[in-house]
Amino acid sequence: MPQKEKIIVTGGAGYIGSHTVVELINAGYQPIIIDNFANAEKSAMDGLKTITGQAVPLYEGDCNDSAFMQEVFSKEKDIAGVIHFAAYKAVGESVAEPLKYYHNNIGSLLVLLKVMEQNQVKNLVFSSSCTVYGQPEVLPVTEQSPKQPAQSPYGNTKQVCEEILEDLQKSNASLRSIALRYFNPIGAHPSAAIGELPLGVPNNLVPFVTQTAAGIRKKITIFGNDYDTIDGTCIRDYIHVVDLAKAHVKAFEFLAAKKEATLYEVFNIGTGNGNSVLEVLETFQEINKLKVPYEIGARRDGDVEKVYANVDKSQQQLGWTAEFTLADALKDAWRWEQKLQQ
Repeated sequence: MPQKEKIIVTGGAGYIGSHTVVELINAGYQPIIIDNFANAEKSAMDGLKTITGQAVPLYEGDCNDSAFMQEVFSKEKDIAGVIHFAAYKAVGESVAEPLKYYHNNIGSLLVLLKVMEQNQVKNLVFSSSCTVYGQPEVLPVTEQSPKQPAQSPYGNTKQVCEEILEDLQKSNASLRSIALRYFNPIGAHPSAAIGELPLGVPNNLVPFVTQTAAGIRKKITIFGNDYDTIDGTCIRDYIHVVDLAKAHVKAFEFLAAKKEATLYEVFNIGTGNGNSVLEVLETFQEINKLKVPYEIGARRDGDVEKVYANVDKSQQQLGWTAEFTLADALKDAWRWEQKLQQ
């Protein structure tokens, strides 16, 4: 048996990280998780074992701790590359606590890049976000769309991290990196063994919908119905988390096939379709045969009116296309919520 290529997955017990670990194993890689469980639950490790039939190696610690990171890289020799998820991600919290976000999100990338350089690990897939586009002037957004000023410190950390990777490429550092700009990940693994675990009140629409359907929340507040959209509510590009996870495997394969010593590319990862908040709510109710109480509230600060992706580049260069529908994602999200309630 040839040895499987090892890929370090920082934040690998989190929502997108755990789904990516599953897809890496499916594709024949050996993922190694680094997580400090600031944004994840230990139960995700059990879910991974249920799905994959194997215990995934785990190093518990902080990506800002360079001695710890060096120890992991020394123990796990011959690392083929890194997928870097570890970051704080709540937009509202980033506005209230900007220093926490700058220290963690930018600091952890800097530590990781230094340790990768010291251990001659050259391939990196970075978890970025469509927040780098702000409120785009033209839709759908392509990878060439201008970045608008970030609406939050969280969004700004993603812009700064992308700039660091770009500057490294310009400096001819021996790093090949890809930034994947995700749109709105939703859903859960169809097995309901792993899914989104928001700590406290959810910041994202779909967990709020599922928690309301489960009776944990009284009702949903839709923030504004007077936007310039089909039904007055905000429009986003919602992508099934399993599709998003598969894009990371494709991105890694893309890097591994490259001959260049230094490289930096960005790819949009979305469905190419925009759905309004009301459409999501109505689809959820229809597909799961449920009623979800909601009210219309005032607009929320920092909300972008509409954004969705042009995904031509990821289709053509990565050979990746989203396969799941909005209805699939909402069915899986509800199955996961029901599992949590048990």
